[in-house]
Amino acid sequence: MFEQLGLIGCGLMGGSFALALKQAGLVKRVVGYSKSPSTTERARQMGVIDIEAPSALLAVSGSDVVLLAVPVAATEATFKAIRHLVHKDMLLMDVGSTKRDVVDAARRVLRDQVGVFVPAHPIAGKELAGVEHADADLYHGRQVILTPIERTQTAQIERATQLWKALGCHVRQMSPESHDAAYAAVSHLPHLLAFALMNAIQNQKQGADFLALAGPGFRDFTRIAASDPAIWRDILMANREELLGQSQRFRQALEALENAVKGENPDALEALIEQASIARAQWRMNAIRPQG
Repeated sequence: MFEQLGLIGCGLMGGSFALALKQAGLVKRVVGYSKSPSTTERARQMGVIDIEAPSALLAVSGSDVVLLAVPVAATEATFKAIRHLVHKDMLLMDVGSTKRDVVDAARRVLRDQVGVFVPAHPIAGKELAGVEHADADLYHGRQVILTPIERTQTAQIERATQLWKALGCHVRQMSPESHDAAYAAVSHLPHLLAFALMNAIQNQKQGADFLALAGPGFRDFTRIAASDPAIWRDILMANREELLGQSQRFRQALEALENAVKGENPDALEALIEQASIARAQWRMNAIRPQG
């Protein structure tokens, strides 16, 4: 049981975390802060938070667990805003989709107190952002990747692990570098492709007519294209080196398929499709293995 959660960022991810802790009986009080006062007010009205804080620093004051649920590009500024009240007994976490940039910011800003920070990435979310879509069950049954660094306190890793497990999550650990390499392939590149496909179609003269004919397959393939633009701008830029490497691999795979079509080689085309089909049939969610 935690006495107080200091929630910085009362949107979908942060709001869902607060609701989940409340539902599980893991926290007595939630103090929240968002850059937009209307968001903080809405969170209080919904019962996501109990007290509105006028600043990130005051949300941290008196908190024994703190969650940063802000865009990854705002992480360093948020650390700077709260660092004076970060102490050795506090559990400090984030929910960012990239990790190398986050831990680098933590090292620069938190310095001697960096050991209380346990970087976390819950593999959960919705296309619809905002506290009004917060859901106490958002994290239940999902993976949470922890990416501690060499100075992260073992006791804090254990506290973070037990907290996420108490919310029904499957917890794994990997290095920040391995995390960013893996999620460039299985999350960041798919978003980039979905954005590109939607733009490619709608930029055609008959794009609207084509979209009117689309069915469930197109819906499923492009679902993530409806994601929050500002959030995904920051994620893709933060992990751009790994993302561009995966994009190049995708171009090579696409070129192989195109060459089979251009060369009127149905056997080669079928072999490539079969390779993908078998891999997809054998894949199971949560199959990613931690590395290094």
